Amino acid sequence: MSSIISIHSFRGGTGKSNTVANLSALFAKQGLRVGIIDTDIQSPGIHVLFGMDEDDVGKTLNDYLYDRCDIEEAAHDVTHRLGVAIEGRIFLVPSSIDPSDIAYVIRHGYEPAKLNDGFEDLLDALELDILMVDTHPGLNDETLLSIAVSDILILILRPDQQDYQGTHVTVQVARKLHVPLMRMFVNKVPESLAMDNVREQVQKTYDCAVSAVLPHSDEMMELASTGIFALHYPEHHISKQLETAVADLLVPA
Repeated sequence: MSSIISIHSFRGGTGKSNTVANLSALFAKQGLRVGIIDTDIQSPGIHVLFGMDEDDVGKTLNDYLYDRCDIEEAAHDVTHRLGVAIEGRIFLVPSSIDPSDIAYVIRHGYEPAKLNDGFEDLLDALELDILMVDTHPGLNDETLLSIAVSDILILILRPDQQDYQGTHVTVQVARKLHVPLMRMFVNKVPESLAMDNVREQVQKTYDCAVSAVLPHSDEMMELASTGIFALHYPEHHISKQLETAVADLLVPA
C-alpha cells in the first residue's frame, strides 16, 4: 500500500528540503518507487539537490495547478542524477523557479483541493510506493490540506525557542486533523548540546516520538546542496540516523 509522507516545519531554514531529498534517496535504496512534490512554490529549491537547473526543469507543479498539463507530465525521473546505482526510482515534481510564475502564485494563489487530487493521481500514474510532500513553512490552507491527507507527518525543528513554540501549534493542529502517524526530527543541533537530552526534551514537550536528532555538520555545509548527503557520506552519523528513521517509517503502523 502506498503512503503519503508530508515533511513540514513551522519556520524556514530547518533543513526541510535536504531531509526530504535524503529520506527519498534512502527509501529508493530499499527498492521503492518514490515521488517528491515541491509544494513550497513561493520559494522552491529541492530541485537543486538533484542537480537540476532552470533548463532541466521543464514542466512544473505550477503547470499542473493552472491546467497546463497532467501531474505526471511534470514528474521528472531524477534517479540517474543521484550518482550511485540504486534499486528503486525517484520522480520529482518541482515548482517553477521562474520569477514571474512565483509572483503569479503569490498574487493569485491556487486551488488547494487540486493539489491534493494531484497527490492521488501521481501515486496511481507512477505506481509509487511513497509520495514525499515538501511543504511550505508555516500554516496556511494548502499546508493544512496536505497534512490532513498524509499517512505520516514529519515535523522538523531546531533547538530554538521560536521553533519550539511554532512546532507546538503545528502538533496541536495535526492531532485535530487526526494524522495517523507523526514523527519529530530535530536538526542542526550544536555539538555543545547532549543529543540524548535534546531527544528527551522534545519527546516530553510534544508527547511524540523523535526519529532523529541530527547535529550541525560541517560536511553538510561544505556539500552546499550539490548532492544527497546520505549518498555522499553513507558512513556519517547523520546518514546512519536517517537510515534508522527510514526503517522506523517503513514499519506498518
